[in-house]
Amino acid sequence: MNTENNNMRVLPDPDQVYPRKNDKETCYLKNIIKNPNIIAGDFTIYNDPEDVEGFERNNVLYHYPINNDKLLIGRFCSIASKAKFIFNSANHTLKSLSTYPFPIFRDEWDPSMNPRDAWDNRGDIVIGNDVWIGYDAIIMAGVTIGDGAIIGTRAVVTRNVPPYAIVGGIPAKVIRYRFNRQTIDTLLEIKWWNWDAEKIAANLELIRSGNIESLIKSSKA
Repeated sequence: MNTENNNMRVLPDPDQVYPRKNDKETCYLKNIIKNPNIIAGDFTIYNDPEDVEGFERNNVLYHYPINNDKLLIGRFCSIASKAKFIFNSANHTLKSLSTYPFPIFRDEWDPSMNPRDAWDNRGDIVIGNDVWIGYDAIIMAGVTIGDGAIIGTRAVVTRNVPPYAIVGGIPAKVIRYRFNRQTIDTLLEIKWWNWDAEKIAANLELIRSGNIESLIKSSKA
């Protein structure tokens, strides 16, 4: 059957590993993850020409089960190669007079110590929806990145990023916002990324063209 001539739309399958034919460098991230403390939403992509299925091993660092911290990533995010998520176990405690992680080596020093006391727990890493994380960017523990934000190449993100902000640098700072305040508020209200795939496909031209007024009308239809 000729789907083009019959105006039939073939919707993407969020449960496949590789969304493009003959491309093994870009995957739907949720379908390669095995760690229950890493959760990625539908259609979020990760690109890595060297080892795309090694995301947990190569990109999520110091993420030890004992701490139970989480990496939560929304839908329709784009994550570039070498992006890193640095978790709490990398944060040697500042409460002690020494930064040396004695509790990790409790068998040698003092078996009564709790290994989790070796670091300061800053919380989960939470990535919103439609977020673009550039090549070799670093996201630190406890950071929340708002919907629609862009993280520049090799940025080091140590603080929360507002929705639709573009940030870059070391440490990352807001360079500008993608849209004006009214448009941002409207997008955060519409939440197109939560629509089903058929509705998104039907409104794709409005989303891609930036036609916010028509998208508002369509969202209410």
